[in-house]
Formats: sequence, C-alpha cells, structure tokens
Amino acid sequence: MKILTGNSNRPLAEAISAKLALPLVKANIRRFSDNEIFVEILENVRGEDMFVIQSTSFPANDHLMELLIIIDALRRSSARRITAVLPYYGYARQDRKTSPRSPISAKLVANLLTNAGASRVLTLDLHAAQIQGFFDIPVDNLFAGPLFGKHIKETLTNRSLTVVSPDVGGVVRARDVARRIDADLAIIDKRRERAGVSEVMNVIGDVKNADCLLVDDIVDSAGTLCNAAVALMDHGARSVSAYVTHGVLSGGAVARVAASPMEKMVITDSIQATEAVRVSPNVRPLSIASLMAEAMKRIADEASVSSLFD
Repeated sequence: MKILTGNSNRPLAEAISAKLALPLVKANIRRFSDNEIFVEILENVRGEDMFVIQSTSFPANDHLMELLIIIDALRRSSARRITAVLPYYGYARQDRKTSPRSPISAKLVANLLTNAGASRVLTLDLHAAQIQGFFDIPVDNLFAGPLFGKHIKETLTNRSLTVVSPDVGGVVRARDVARRIDADLAIIDKRRERAGVSEVMNVIGDVKNADCLLVDDIVDSAGTLCNAAVALMDHGARSVSAYVTHGVLSGGAVARVAASPMEKMVITDSIQATEAVRVSPNVRPLSIASLMAEAMKRIADEASVSSLFD
C-alpha cells in the first residue's frame, strides 16, 4: 500500500499519511508555461496498491485534470491497483438532466476516472447516492454522520436538540444524525427559483425553544443554510448551528455565514480551507483524516468498509 497526493488538499493527505504511518510517494507535479500539467512519479510503484488523494475542489477543472494525469502515470508505471480517493467529488451536483440539452457531468467524471485507469473510488458523502451507479468499478461512499454525531455529543451537552434537514432531499442524511444523537427531526420546505438562489417557504416539525442543528452535504453560497437559520429563529428556535460535510464556501459565503443567526458552522476538511475560512469566528473544522485512513487500510486489507458505520 502506497499513498500519493495531488495539490488540492495536501494537509489532509499528510494527516492521513501520519495516521497510517506511511510516507507520501514522491512525485513531481508541475505546470509548463502554457499551464499544461506534467506528472512524474519519482519512486518505483510497480505492483503496488496505490491510493491517490485528490479533492476535485476549486479550481475544479485543474484538480480533476491533475488527478486523471496522476492515475494515467501510475497505470503506465504498472501499479497493481489504483484507488482514486476523492474526499470531495466535484461535479456531483450535476447528477441528472435539469433542463433540455444539459449534461450529466457527474457521469462524465465517472467515465473519465475509469478510462484513466482507476480501479476503484473512495469518496465521502456523495451529493446523491445513485452516482455510485455511474461507475463500472467499485465505489466506497463514506459518511460523515458518525463524526458529526460524536462531535455533537462531545460539544453540545444538556441541550434540547432538533436536527433539521435544509431541504427534502437531505432527509435521509439528517435522520441518520438525529438517530445517532437521539434527537427530533424537522425539515425545511424550500423553493429554488434559480441555481444558487433559494427561498425558504415553511418549517415542517416543531422547533420552538429547540437548539437546531442544520445537517447538509455541501455548503456553497450558504444562501440556503442562512435562509433556513432565519426561518428557524422566526419559528421560535433557541439557537441554530450547522454541520456540513463539504465546505465549498465560494464568493461571499463566509461573510454571509458570519452575518447569519447561526452560532457556528462545522465543516470537514474534505476541501482545503481558504484564509477566509481559517480566520472566520463561527466556521469550525472537523478532521476526516482518521475516517479516510481507516477506510483506505480496510480496502488494502480486503476488509469490510461498511462495518465502519454499523
């Protein structure tokens, strides 16, 4: 078993490497003057079980292309098996045709990874579970729910907690967290007028005098979560916090969260934190290094990954 990382999230890769007590494989990943990506593996990987850690986060196209070229380099270096470890799977929100003549980019990315030479994929909290069916190779989709549950139990004691899904599509995810912490469940009913803009319409469930925990997989512009926080406070919630797996936080999202009624937003380090995120007073990091490292070890040992969530 050997680990190699691209440039998208080196701190996470180094943390995973430390958990497994395995050094990262040395590689030369650079760009030519026209911004073409060049990859050279500087160690022998023939016959090795390779794990490539790369989130396809901003700039998504650069990081995706870097991952594809690394996989191709490993395949041509006779690696025995190549597991693409994507803590954040970019393009996952484009998982269906939302209008005529539009692409299904999540499927295209699956094809690209497979054709580049990936033997299997390890990822975290896919935006839609059916994306696993876009692949003709094994896919292990991990869940942040157990991490969230443990963190909530450690930091939010003696509170009347209610877990809230910010939309109908996230109910399964929110219900899992609610089950783990033995809390009630509520749902935000929203109507999305256009991409990136959402309007909260109603709160389904009793949130009066409750400490509400919004649970979601991706926070991008943060408009949905901030609107949901306002709606919950208007419906009598005592406080609102958020637990989100992937902190994309583009544009003015961090400032929007800071100005919202949310006490805090906890995000994992599946995407490398920007400076704005690092200095934010109410955005808190939660490491997934132990979870990813254990899953990678189990894959290498041909052991069960699903038992991590029993």
